[in-house]
Amino acid sequence: MHRRVALLSAVALTVAGALVPAGAAQASGGRISADPTPVRWSATDSWSERRTVLQYWTQQRMMAAQPLDDPTPRRSNGSGSPTQGTPWATRGASTTTTQRTPWTTRVATAGATQGTPLRVQGVSGQEQARVPNSPGLRWTDGGAVVRTTGRVFFTTANGGNASCSGSAVTSANESVVITAGHCVKEGGAFHRNWVFIPAFDNGRRPFGTWVASRLLTTQQWNAREDINFDVAAAVVAPLQGRTLTDVVGGQGVAFNQPRQRQMFSFGYPAAPPFDGSKLVYCSGRAFNDTVMTRDQGLRCNMTGGASGGPWFQGFNESTGLGWLNSVNSFKYDFAPDFMFGPFFGNEAMAVYQAAQNTNAP
Repeated sequence: MHRRVALLSAVALTVAGALVPAGAAQASGGRISADPTPVRWSATDSWSERRTVLQYWTQQRMMAAQPLDDPTPRRSNGSGSPTQGTPWATRGASTTTTQRTPWTTRVATAGATQGTPLRVQGVSGQEQARVPNSPGLRWTDGGAVVRTTGRVFFTTANGGNASCSGSAVTSANESVVITAGHCVKEGGAFHRNWVFIPAFDNGRRPFGTWVASRLLTTQQWNAREDINFDVAAAVVAPLQGRTLTDVVGGQGVAFNQPRQRQMFSFGYPAAPPFDGSKLVYCSGRAFNDTVMTRDQGLRCNMTGGASGGPWFQGFNESTGLGWLNSVNSFKYDFAPDFMFGPFFGNEAMAVYQAAQNTNAP
């Protein structure tokens, strides 16, 4: 493990392809203002528009959606580092409204007694003991993370249907999903028909389909798709008169935290050998990227479609709650067993704060 991580600092920077490439679409020269105010735009403005989006996502379209194409990375002199300020965090909570929730879902529970290792299934279906350094295994232990993590579907500017991952987080408006910047905008164009499906399970939508009304991302991602700022938020409209986290609960969020901590990463990888049908997790101690970005890395074999899935510090494996502190962002072609995610500094915090104070009509 340590030798492989060290190799990242010695490998040539000529790479070809990633979930999202390091430095993708970055323009040379010029720096974004130190003002962390995010960029926001309307995804849907009315109930009739949201109804159209809901009708668009048929089972056939959803299952045929592909992970985003891998653009070619290029280096840039315009990249900056996330601004680090005062640490800030808010605790998440599981939903406590189960009895009046009109949705139902089957959530796997750990049947182990105290002192017995919990079990997970690998990609091939074999049962394995859960260890603190998972490179990518199916999550079968239930908890809040099953309800709060979901698949994101959208239509790109070229008309293709694609998928990412995201997480419902605690917020003032009870309507915020955190994901990656390239899961809301890529190649200079915003995605449309944007929806979040929590607890997605092999095509089933146990808590419904939530349509975005507003989308937000950092100035740096909006202007030049700077991989160091690849984070975004969606504000989703209420469904059946209920807000998102009232139905599924919400994870905590944390910003400006120490680096190189133990992390748990979740997502719905959809490129081989995965198919996007199940929730997968990776875990281990994060390390700093020494090749091309200011991101953190984690040993993880998740593939396209996992982009935007949450990274948690302080993750409680029994409750499934933690503090969302990064998202799945990109991989280097020469290091396919490592995932990288942006540092959550002031810019990422500004996206979250703006999102939680945005009305969800």
